[in-house]
Amino acid sequence: MSTMSDAATGVHPGPDAGAAATGTADWSPYARREGNAFDELYARLLPQIEPLIAQYEQKRSALIPLAHLFQEQEGFVSADALAAIAYLVGETPATVESTISFYTLLFRRPVGKYMLQICRNLSCLLNGAEEIMAYARERLGVRHHETTPDGLISYEEVECLAACDRAPCAQVNLEFVYDLTRDKIDAMLDAMRGGSYEIAPLPQTVRPGRTWKVAQDTGLKSAGAVGVSNPNNAGGVGDASGVVMFDLIVGRPQYETRSNERLVHETSLHPEVSGNGHH
Repeated sequence: MSTMSDAATGVHPGPDAGAAATGTADWSPYARREGNAFDELYARLLPQIEPLIAQYEQKRSALIPLAHLFQEQEGFVSADALAAIAYLVGETPATVESTISFYTLLFRRPVGKYMLQICRNLSCLLNGAEEIMAYARERLGVRHHETTPDGLISYEEVECLAACDRAPCAQVNLEFVYDLTRDKIDAMLDAMRGGSYEIAPLPQTVRPGRTWKVAQDTGLKSAGAVGVSNPNNAGGVGDASGVVMFDLIVGRPQYETRSNERLVHETSLHPEVSGNGHH
């Protein structure tokens, strides 16, 4: 049920907010839906959209900038926004979705007003990031790639944020937070919940669900090669396929001089040849 605060902020709650992002879009460039929030947004953004596209020799080059533009207004790239971008750049919705899905900072489902991303790379781990991440998860009551039940904070553990001298570090809405401690986590979360945090919240037009990730692994993937024991682990750790492939290659004469092709252009190289002919 909608609350007073929802009406005041324009946030639309729902049992599955992700449906707004992953369902079928109703938007059409040929008919405006009276009172529809996205249609009103689209009309309002047109003065920005047209010159943005005009900057590029090919319309499709504006795909990512347009995705950012809509996300800055909606808080995520909705299904309607995806359809509008496809129309504007002259591409299929599938092409637009495949592009947007590649970038982790473009969200196809609603996220919290605060995106807390804690670095889990080497420097941060050596300086206590594992404990900090565990404490943040405990305080928030969520796991990696989840949003708090009130829709306020989304939590993610990310790779190197390039602030190794101030480890452990994080970003909140892409703004750096350095030298994390338990006390700093407490102060940060209390300020977010109290409405006094110094970093501005993200826009939010739809109440987030539990996660903003769109599941891709359906268990129906096809094997990438004959004899791969598990299509979801084609030659990785614990899969014997890689070892089998290695055994097939080693000792075969046709592979023993393959690396010599580099010597055509790099005459200064003098590789040492091992007993089995490999460099």
